[in-house]
Amino acid sequence: MNAVYEKLMKCFEAVQAKTDFKPKAALILGSGLGGYAEEMDIKETVDYKEIEGFPVSTVQGHHGRFIFGYIKGVPAVVMQGRVHYYEGYDISDVVLPVRLMGLLGAETVFLTNAAGAINRTYAAGDFMLLRDHILVGTPSPLIGPNIDELGTRFPDMSEVYNKDLRDMIASVARSLDIKLHEGVYLQVSGPNFETPSEVRAYGILGADVVGMSTACEAVAANHMGMKVCAISCISNSAAGISSKPLTHAEVQETADIAAPRFKALVTESILRIGS
Repeated sequence: MNAVYEKLMKCFEAVQAKTDFKPKAALILGSGLGGYAEEMDIKETVDYKEIEGFPVSTVQGHHGRFIFGYIKGVPAVVMQGRVHYYEGYDISDVVLPVRLMGLLGAETVFLTNAAGAINRTYAAGDFMLLRDHILVGTPSPLIGPNIDELGTRFPDMSEVYNKDLRDMIASVARSLDIKLHEGVYLQVSGPNFETPSEVRAYGILGADVVGMSTACEAVAANHMGMKVCAISCISNSAAGISSKPLTHAEVQETADIAAPRFKALVTESILRIGS
């Protein structure tokens, strides 16, 4: 058996031994957004450390557990704290959680992150709906022998972020009077923030925001047939656009301020996904 798939199945069996909850939607919470779980009707929690071989979050603000429960009646699994490529994990481990949530039954995955703005019309505290992405310095999670049980060797990526879901989320934002941009996310490996020259180059490539997660997870989810949608919380202007040094504390502080609007947008969107 493919070693990556074998590890995934062991994690799947470990979680199933702890809960038989079957989610319809999956939600991955980015930096500073972990408090969203308070909005749920929680039925079960499983710490990553309880799952043998599962990658564990090491970043401040990422709690490191799965939460199973209901969001406005919709059965969901929430990843409260993700793992990143810059933490030293193999890329197959970085996307193991989203694959696991798909195996557990989630048909749709809602990805969130905190990102730096390259587009000068974006301001800290704004939200951006991902229309597309660019991977730079982060390998494809599909490198290596294909896992035929999950998807095809050469999956199409013409529409990683489902258009129907994008239209629905945009409609929700309008109904809640929440400003929502739509643009292109660029994922870098991190953990260092980008240089001003890199930011200028990424803008030329067509990126509106830059971050250190999400795109690789979207590729893996799309590969296995999940519907994908994603929102960035703009935490700061990227290097060279902002005159201030960038810090992770600023990322968390901005996300905390934006949290009430984020919670409203995500909750209503998941309610519509569930219906």
